[in-house]
Amino acid sequence: MKIAILSPACWRTPPRKYGPWEQVASNIAEGLVNRGYDVTLFATADSITKGKLEAVCQKPYGEHPELDAKVCECLHIAHFMEMSYKFDILHNNYDFLPLTYTRLIKTPMVTTIHGFSSPKIIPVYKEYNDNNFYVSISNSDRSRQLRYIATVYNGIDTKMFTPVKKHGDYLLFFGRIHPEKGTYESIQIAKKAKMKLIISGLIQDEEYFNRKIKPEIDNEQIVYVGNSGPAERDKLLGNAYALLHPISFDEPFGLSVAEAMMCGTPVVAFNRGSMPELIENGKTGFLTGTVNEAVEVLPQIKSLNRSYCRMWSESRFGMDKMIDGYIDVYTKILAR
Repeated sequence: MKIAILSPACWRTPPRKYGPWEQVASNIAEGLVNRGYDVTLFATADSITKGKLEAVCQKPYGEHPELDAKVCECLHIAHFMEMSYKFDILHNNYDFLPLTYTRLIKTPMVTTIHGFSSPKIIPVYKEYNDNNFYVSISNSDRSRQLRYIATVYNGIDTKMFTPVKKHGDYLLFFGRIHPEKGTYESIQIAKKAKMKLIISGLIQDEEYFNRKIKPEIDNEQIVYVGNSGPAERDKLLGNAYALLHPISFDEPFGLSVAEAMMCGTPVVAFNRGSMPELIENGKTGFLTGTVNEAVEVLPQIKSLNRSYCRMWSESRFGMDKMIDGYIDVYTKILAR
């Protein structure tokens, strides 16, 4: 089976720091290579893979603002589609634009829907429903207007996350800094609990950061450490008392939640979107609804078994589990 994996061109694959879609695309590609499959990764030229690499974009446009994002996207996706005849199956991790080529090619394509940036993009998915195969990354993140072949949870490389048996003494916010991710709510939780909060993430909404977050940073109780790479991420997640995830939107998955638990660190999240699928309430963390509720459950974190958090995450969100799911999807499609 020859498989082509399309990753976005915004960040390197795997990403140096932020880049969840690129990270998942990398994990899919490397996991399949480890199983002996013939895999070609379509990504930026600086990307790293044990498979074959195809690239027309020399640099990721997210790291090089002088590049035009639309030009990079068009060249990148067109290159993937123009080489489709060389593969048995295509795997799209680049949103809805590649769907518009699929009536022009013969190779079947799997599209992992990593979330809907807006309801306005659903008509494209709907238009190409009949000749595509959609995979959701959680059962909660499904549109009733679409048909899906499977739900496959995002899988993470267990070797990149060190299990830590002892609870740390700080709370952690890890993710893009944006109102919907709950950075400010995390600050409120930490202040009410009288605990230290470390914030790490890409500043996606600069106005929000300057207005709501920056004034709270005192480098003592509230600390911002920037956009962390894999090594820093492992340390921050593993040594935390708990990860705070007080989201205000229905998040499709939430990689940092699975990654924290992979280190043994419990998660306190607002009960939205996929959170009930990721967190075993009362065992790997707590599902709450308000800042005050989150504060109230924090003392109970000490009673949670960190080894169980690791086992839970590994069994549900390990890379091997994800690869099993996608191999099953590919096999079903090719059998048709």
